[in-house]
Amino acid sequence: MKETVGALAGALLESEKTVVFTGAGMSTESGLPDFRSPGGLWGKYRPEELASTEALNRNFENFASFYRQRIATIGEVKPNKGHLILAEWERRGIISAIVTQNVDGLHQAAGSKTVWELHGTLRKVRCQSCGKEYPAEMYSTETACEKCRGKLRPAVVLFGEMLPEDALSAGMELASSCSLFLVLGSSLAVSPANLLPERAKRNGASLFIVNNTPTHLDRLAEGVIHASIGEVLSAVDELLALNG
Repeated sequence: MKETVGALAGALLESEKTVVFTGAGMSTESGLPDFRSPGGLWGKYRPEELASTEALNRNFENFASFYRQRIATIGEVKPNKGHLILAEWERRGIISAIVTQNVDGLHQAAGSKTVWELHGTLRKVRCQSCGKEYPAEMYSTETACEKCRGKLRPAVVLFGEMLPEDALSAGMELASSCSLFLVLGSSLAVSPANLLPERAKRNGASLFIVNNTPTHLDRLAEGVIHASIGEVLSAVDELLALNG
């Protein structure tokens, strides 16, 4: 691990444009449950039952209850060490942007400015009928739009919906133009988000992956680390500090 951490620090110093791609593993270190690993949310629930357009349209009471719980949960957690380091790296010009699969808003809460959310955000809800947006906090007591009385739903991508075009396009452009693509806490199992690291490699970028478990793209990476994201980024940050 020490050798790979050193290689990642060197790659960050040499890179003209670094893009960070984050998944659920980034948030679990803040105490949020993930979806697909043992004990994750999809071990308890079937996605199509609670987090889909079908649930929104046909089983709204359970849909709203599930998302009220998720919104309340993210309100109880704070950015972790990894989030804070990434925000500081952006401020220092070490990284250019973050593309995330996460919907918790913890990157922004840590101070990151350029964050593209591929799967939307739980920090807002919107009307399914007229599109009016509201702070997510109101979902605890109200599930109907004040303007048209349509159904309120979280501003996330549900199963059965397309990814937001602006975020996906930005992610594709960043993957095409970066010199270093750093994956943090993603199994790279969800399409089309998992196409981004492959696109970066095809366009000549170096690829580093930090994740607790192996991914199908490990074979393409210049470096792979199976360890805590916070610990890895802290170790890299110490090396960067030594190099001014």
